[in-house]
Amino acid sequence: MSRRRLLVGAGAAGTLGVLGWAGASAVNSGRDRPLALVYRGPAACSGCAEAVAALLRTTGFRTGYCGPDERRQISPSTLAEAAVYAQPGGGNVSPAWRRLRDHADEVRGFVRDGGHYLGFCLGAYLAAGQPGFGLIDGRVDRYIDTDGASVDSVDDAVIPVRWRGMSRHMFFQDGPTIELRPGVPGLVLATYDTGAPAAVVTTFGAGRVGLVGPHPEADRSWYAEAELTNPDGIRFDLGHDLIGSTVDGTGLPAR
Repeated sequence: MSRRRLLVGAGAAGTLGVLGWAGASAVNSGRDRPLALVYRGPAACSGCAEAVAALLRTTGFRTGYCGPDERRQISPSTLAEAAVYAQPGGGNVSPAWRRLRDHADEVRGFVRDGGHYLGFCLGAYLAAGQPGFGLIDGRVDRYIDTDGASVDSVDDAVIPVRWRGMSRHMFFQDGPTIELRPGVPGLVLATYDTGAPAAVVTTFGAGRVGLVGPHPEADRSWYAEAELTNPDGIRFDLGHDLIGSTVDGTGLPAR
């Protein structure tokens, strides 16, 4: 069993599975918890990495940052310590990819060998190929360009989605739709009001990839800064579901 499998098995299944995602960190704060690495640097927006890390900690992970100005760099040895690599939101795809493309092989190898990739907004765009890490057999497109989209600008917004069939609202800023090729193993967690997938989980090699267009990690400060209100309240259960479904693989074919 690889070290990553051991981390996920002993930490995620043993701790997160028994205690539940949202409560695990409160009682298991030691280094036995699985590590989630979050990219922090010029390919992410200010505060986005911290919001993703905070969400991951509420699911029982310990977190660390990796990036060009961090103690941890993106490298095979750094990724080998982790169960999850998370790519947060940011700016435009092309400049972000120019900063990350030299690490494509490392990230692909990490997931292919059993790691888990979480992509939030820009991180979901970057999971595709040309440009991107090439972690999904499918494509991503801008939701605002789809017919019938409830928003048509890049401004911050709160939009309706259907998450596991339930109507919910989420913070949104120019996120993607994620279309897997027919027949590719995948689980659609959420759809936009147009019916296009807004959050999916799929496989890549021995690993799994969880992607979301809107922002389940958005905390109270995001809404306050944008002068927006979520009619459902500020809740993190959708982010917990994305992370849990990616790590557990529930609903996906057995590997």
